[in-house]
Amino acid sequence: MAGRKRTAHLWRLSLTITVFVMLAFGSFWLVEVVNHHGQQMQADSHRDEPDYIIHNFSMVRLSKTGRPSYIVSGDKLTHHPADDSADIDKPIVRGLEGDTPPMHIHAERAHADQNNSRIKLMDNVHVEREGSATAQPLQLKTQALTVFPDDETMETDLPVVLTVGGSVASGVGMKANNTTRQIHMGGRGQLDLPPRAAAKPAAPPH
Repeated sequence: MAGRKRTAHLWRLSLTITVFVMLAFGSFWLVEVVNHHGQQMQADSHRDEPDYIIHNFSMVRLSKTGRPSYIVSGDKLTHHPADDSADIDKPIVRGLEGDTPPMHIHAERAHADQNNSRIKLMDNVHVEREGSATAQPLQLKTQALTVFPDDETMETDLPVVLTVGGSVASGVGMKANNTTRQIHMGGRGQLDLPPRAAAKPAAPPH
């Protein structure tokens, strides 16, 4: 009888120890999970923060042939490591390559992504292209413009006002190619042509 009581006592003691061991391991596992989750959240929060900021910057992007293609400059560049993108204050984009006159693009702010091959300019976007022997001077104004510098193309879905020489066109949406000099206006665009110069009267016969 005493042997049975001793066996039952040992069994209950073993069960109690097992329960405490399981609770201890469970608590340790829970602490590890919480710590790992906290570290992951902290790492994610740091990834959303910029890793560097450059004031009064200027960077040159090279073409596939190794020649300077365009310059992007601005008052401030804020780089985001999470998606390798950058926010730019007072951006200026200037083309350097090609036989056509270069484009100069100004805006209040911009967002560059896709390895700087796509630049979204916003607020008071102003585009200028100088005239040449084969091309008239060009100006474009809009509130948002997406530029693809590698392809020398740009587009917008917002209203635009385009001035080419003495002609003014307005519309909603636009796609332009600086290499081919083709511009497609969207919506019901309107083109205002300057008045033709009055023909000079023929000189009276002598």
